Amino acid sequence: MRIMHREDQEQREHGMLSPDAAFSDESEGRDRSTEPDILRNDYQRDRDKILHTKSFRRLSHKTQVFLAAEGDHFRTRLTHTLEVAQIARTIARALGLNEDLTEAISLGHDLGHTPFGHTGEEALARCLARHAGIDPASPEAVALYRHNEQSLRVVECIENAGRGLNLTAEVRDGILCHTGSQRAETLEGRIVATADRIAYVNHDIDDAIRAGILREGDLPASTHAVLGPDHSSRIQTLVVDMVETSAATDDIRMSEPVWAAMMELRAFLFDRVYMAPVVMEEVGKATRLIEVLFGYYIAHTGEVPQEYRAISGGDDARAVTDYIAGMTDRFAKSQFQKLFMPHSLQF
Repeated sequence: MRIMHREDQEQREHGMLSPDAAFSDESEGRDRSTEPDILRNDYQRDRDKILHTKSFRRLSHKTQVFLAAEGDHFRTRLTHTLEVAQIARTIARALGLNEDLTEAISLGHDLGHTPFGHTGEEALARCLARHAGIDPASPEAVALYRHNEQSLRVVECIENAGRGLNLTAEVRDGILCHTGSQRAETLEGRIVATADRIAYVNHDIDDAIRAGILREGDLPASTHAVLGPDHSSRIQTLVVDMVETSAATDDIRMSEPVWAAMMELRAFLFDRVYMAPVVMEEVGKATRLIEVLFGYYIAHTGEVPQEYRAISGGDDARAVTDYIAGMTDRFAKSQFQKLFMPHSLQF
């Protein structure tokens, strides 16, 4: 049995992958130089670094959409991340691109998500706006907290006792550019950005059906006609279309009809699921919880763990933001109860 050392794997990449792939031995490198690994190439090493972080483990107790879901089968931020990685790797493999880089970006893309999903993200942005004297309803407020920027901060500054993970430039770029108007420099990073949408549009429909908010028949007939009649068919159509269209255009794209159908489903979800009464009922509670915790810790920064205060460089709002953003849903609730709920006294 022959050992495949790092050099062997790097050579195999050049023999097997498309010329358009990001090759691990041609990476732009890390901020701090390190000795090469004996067995793993740089992208494999980055994937493993992310996988072993505390931030990655906490994703299992962070909400995706349903903030007070009862049952074991609703998605969490961790299961979302794993679904993104699976979809992205399938696409990368079919296009002859680098699966290791794709997986590393996928696993790291949501490390900066707050407790309570996008509700927590929006609440934290408004808290920062008020603290800075900015109108919390203004466009400037939204820019004060973005989970992709926080994900990059996690891997660059927060993990590893403030030293960061020292990831390659390609992984960091893919994490930062997985959402919004920015496009990743690598094709692998662009795959993750679209795989993220494929994953959440489809699994949010699945969870909404499980929660009794939707039935399959409620989805627009126009999207059924283009994407298929069920969860599996939709993902199959989206992935195959993306592979075929990307191969034909030498970029990461979907055909216009398929992309439009996915965006129609996304708009439908905002109207029928994300704004549904059963969801909004919990959104208000989660928003208030984040606001109260932020206000408390800004007034009592000495109670923020020292590791966050040290990383912040004396910026109290930054330390409080990092601390709250890293909380799981259940830890945030437990801190709220500890600080603001009465406890029975025993004499």
